[in-house]
Amino acid sequence: MVKYGLDYTRCRWILPLLLGIGVIFGIIALAGRGWLESQTLPYVQRASLWQSCRRDAGGEWMCESLMNYAWGRAAAATYLVGFILLVICFALAIIAFAIDTLRFNFIRGIGGLLFVAAVFSIMGLVIYPVKFSTEIEMTGINMFSWAYGFGWTTAIMEICLGFFFCCLPNYEDQILGNVKPTYFYSSP
Repeated sequence: MVKYGLDYTRCRWILPLLLGIGVIFGIIALAGRGWLESQTLPYVQRASLWQSCRRDAGGEWMCESLMNYAWGRAAAATYLVGFILLVICFALAIIAFAIDTLRFNFIRGIGGLLFVAAVFSIMGLVIYPVKFSTEIEMTGINMFSWAYGFGWTTAIMEICLGFFFCCLPNYEDQILGNVKPTYFYSSP
């Protein structure tokens, strides 16, 4: 990407595309019911970021909202704030890379905002399992499952993309083609 510059049409949209994938993973984590699931048969418990469901002896699922707990509201709010900041970064990245002349300080600001989004996401992802496992009675063998994994994938993508967005302005001259090429062969 640095060799051809960000004006190279295929490389220009890689970072906004990765942010878009992070947004999709965040949507899956927010909407998914697989934050916590029973690991073995019979499946008796499942939970999302919003509610916890338990199967009784008759086979009926009984659900309770996690928004009744202060920690449930805190986990949902912090993860949701991180997701909203990620969506804002995605919109700003599309604007930044759509402009013909790149604003490198603007790109560094997107990186900083991604780090803030990662902090909020990680806070929600840490509050949830700690408080869930201590305050809600769990039956059987349970595991934090696929939707929770998507949440962590989103947080890791926020951190990694934050580094890319913050470090990209350091290579401004190489990206814009302002550096004189160096040749290893010189004539005598």
